Amino acid sequence: MTLEALNGLDEASLGDALRNCCGSTRWVEKMRAIFPVADREFLYAEAVSAWRACSEEDWREAFGHHPRIGDLEGLKKKFAATADWASQEQAGTGGASMEVLEALAEGNEAYERRYGYIFIVCATGKTAEEMLGLLRGRIGNVPEAELLVAMGEQEKITRIRLEKLLS
Repeated sequence: MTLEALNGLDEASLGDALRNCCGSTRWVEKMRAIFPVADREFLYAEAVSAWRACSEEDWREAFGHHPRIGDLEGLKKKFAATADWASQEQAGTGGASMEVLEALAEGNEAYERRYGYIFIVCATGKTAEEMLGLLRGRIGNVPEAELLVAMGEQEKITRIRLEKLLS
């Protein structure tokens, strides 16, 4: 979609398009308020500003709009609107060994028990082994610090999805 086409969407369609980039209701509301936008860089900068102005509750809402890393079946069923993007983002899990996939599944469960939300990582360009290493490295973080790391990862994902939306 072009920027002009995005600018021309009705309010509901614009909301749907933005929600596919980030699942926070508050972020979507903040972003809808800036339209129409003059250029991509303004859009990207406002996306960061709106995201950082969101609350912990808003961040957790956005995290809930992602499948677990490596859960491609769950991805297809639960996240149909963003399944293509997320499967591209998680392409690094495609060639992973069963051992690595099982370790990711176990790590995801432990992470979710510890922090109360799924492991969020900008998976684009990362192998399953790299994601597993990141998960293992982050699971020892204190909850307050990990929330900020996860928030930063969501910010990266949102940027990539905005770029895909406008490709």
